[in-house]
Amino acid sequence: MNSVFDLIWVVIGLPLAGFLLHAFFGKRLGKKAVGTIGTAVVLGAFGLSVYLLTELLKLPAEERQVLSTLIRWVEVGDFRVAWEALIDPLSLLMALIVTGVGGLIHLYSTGYMADDEDYPRFFTYMNLFIVFMLTLVLSNNLLMMFVGWEGVGLCSYLLIGFWYKDKVNTDSANKAFIVNRIGDWGFMLAVIMCFWYLGSLTFAGDGNIFDRAIELQSKGVLSSGIITAIALLLFVGAAGKSAQFPLYIWLPDAMAGPTPVSALIHAATMVTAGVVMVTRCHVFYEMAPAAMLVVAVVGVFTAIFAATIAIAQTDIKRVLAYSTVSQLGYMFLACGVGAFASGMFHVTTHAFFKALLFLGSGAVILALHHEQDMRRMGGLAKYLPVTYWTMLMGWLAIAGIPPLAGFFSKDEILASTFGT
Repeated sequence: MNSVFDLIWVVIGLPLAGFLLHAFFGKRLGKKAVGTIGTAVVLGAFGLSVYLLTELLKLPAEERQVLSTLIRWVEVGDFRVAWEALIDPLSLLMALIVTGVGGLIHLYSTGYMADDEDYPRFFTYMNLFIVFMLTLVLSNNLLMMFVGWEGVGLCSYLLIGFWYKDKVNTDSANKAFIVNRIGDWGFMLAVIMCFWYLGSLTFAGDGNIFDRAIELQSKGVLSSGIITAIALLLFVGAAGKSAQFPLYIWLPDAMAGPTPVSALIHAATMVTAGVVMVTRCHVFYEMAPAAMLVVAVVGVFTAIFAATIAIAQTDIKRVLAYSTVSQLGYMFLACGVGAFASGMFHVTTHAFFKALLFLGSGAVILALHHEQDMRRMGGLAKYLPVTYWTMLMGWLAIAGIPPLAGFFSKDEILASTFGT
């Protein structure tokens, strides 16, 4: 490790240090120190990610794919997997979203969770989530991605059930964990098939899974059925994590967790992991048109289906949860029609306006003494003017009203879908 891009491990290391400090010394440090450290390490990782992006953009377009190996991990015969980061526009985009939006939500949490007796435990879990999410998006192989994949699932479980003395919360955490196991089963089978048929798990570098798949298929050694099966199994994993039909049922119940958790994990970052994974493996989908059709059909059905459910909801957070499921359907529709860049564009815009709406809902909930039934709300603009205007901007953005960001990302997806 000797290039500037090896600093990518510091991006992961900063929130890891925050997690360890909170886990072992959180109660001794006190709330102010815990909140400051927990927020600072994530914002520090964001600053470093911005620096790495500027360095990456200095390279010619065809060279913007850099590998940084921390340790050699698995070596069995000719099969090798390293703990290795892939620094490219996709991974750094997600690193910026995770640390940037994540840092702001951590800052919000210092006030929102100020009166909670388990304040250090909250920031312990939140920092650990950032570690695993960065591991997922920066990984250069399916095995390392799977570690991050399972890690964010674990943190989701811990944070949904954060107030574990309430049975509703623990039941919701269990539901999320169990439903996600179905998706993870598909992901694991896809990893095994890549190892068995392709002899590799890496995304970039010599002997990566995509080059091998193209080579073996051109030689007639690898059937299109195998590629289709791998792509569909990966999508099963994506459907679980990103709450696509029929595995969407856990996400609305996940709103039992604290509002900052809903904003960070169940709106801006973790639930988009499936979209990132499908985009990362876009070569498989381009080689398997049948799999792309499945992704598109499930995506568009989920988008419409979840939006109709949201119409009948009365809980302010559950409305936003079903809205998130619908927007994730939009993203998968983009992937299904081959507009992977448009899908990631919507991932980016959605992270901001949906996190904004969730944090705004948290301000409303606190102002109304933990009331979440919208039928008992109204006329709050004069009492919460800042929340009113910020949520209005978020609402206009998610509705796709120009010139706000949601208009451009949704328009790109629809244009690609209609072939214009």
